[in-house]
Amino acid sequence: MLPLQHRMRTGVQFSQTIRSGVRSGRRNIVLSAAKQNGETTRIGFIVSKAVGNAVVRNRVKRRLREAASDTVKTHPHGYYIAVRALPASKNATYQQLHHDYTQALTAALTKLAGEHKPRGAGQNHE
Repeated sequence: MLPLQHRMRTGVQFSQTIRSGVRSGRRNIVLSAAKQNGETTRIGFIVSKAVGNAVVRNRVKRRLREAASDTVKTHPHGYYIAVRALPASKNATYQQLHHDYTQALTAALTKLAGEHKPRGAGQNHE
């Protein structure tokens, strides 16, 4: 379970993450991540009615919350992460959601780490 202090609660936090962060999409989810230096890592979930009825949406949220619980152990500070479930997630198993979450998070954190490189770094200009 995801501790309360690590949950996104306000629309401002979601908006800030989605607008200023990096995005990484997979079959079942789209993950947005933004650096928030000095802040407790917060994770939020967006599961619309397009995913299914309330029972299905809550099941998807529970599975994603469980998948995200390791993130706050490995990165307790410095990130805001918003996870939007796509309609395909209603048929996904926990293992599929966990795999998509892990891959999307890794890609997003790699993109965030790459933002500090000077433009043109790593390019061969011969």
